[in-house]
Amino acid sequence: MTMVHLEWHGPYGLKDLKALCRAGVDYGVYQIYGKHALYGPHCLLYIGKAECQTFGVRIAQEGWEDNRDANNLQIYVGRMGGMEPPSMEGFAQLLDQVESLLIYAHGPACNAAKLKSLPEMQPRLRVLNWGCFRDLMPEVSAERWNGQHWNLAGYALYSRPDNPQPETL
Repeated sequence: MTMVHLEWHGPYGLKDLKALCRAGVDYGVYQIYGKHALYGPHCLLYIGKAECQTFGVRIAQEGWEDNRDANNLQIYVGRMGGMEPPSMEGFAQLLDQVESLLIYAHGPACNAAKLKSLPEMQPRLRVLNWGCFRDLMPEVSAERWNGQHWNLAGYALYSRPDNPQPETL
């Protein structure tokens, strides 16, 4: 089991991005909330990652200032933690998998490209959200979202012990 803890902080506005540019610290995943034409105000719009650039640099590149309600956007940043710090390559791979799992599980309005399918990932990845994680589920696991349990050898619905031959559904 690969367990990743995300410590979430926020909300920040677009004007606060300069405060999220600390080298070595401001990396991880982020969520952006705002108004959406179909889903209304205070909607989870986007989940992204800051891997090679800090949160402040990465988010500033995405053009959120063009959003119709840019002054009311709320940004939350999540920094990864756990028991064993990964290597640089491991950090990048883990961050990519965490971002993909969060997008797939929560379906943000503006992440259409990454919503198409759950990519190959560690089937035993588990993400625990702490702090100001807003509308995200407190815990998300790849096992729940990858659907592989249907294909496990020996998987079956339980029957009552007094009826070992259940009818098929």
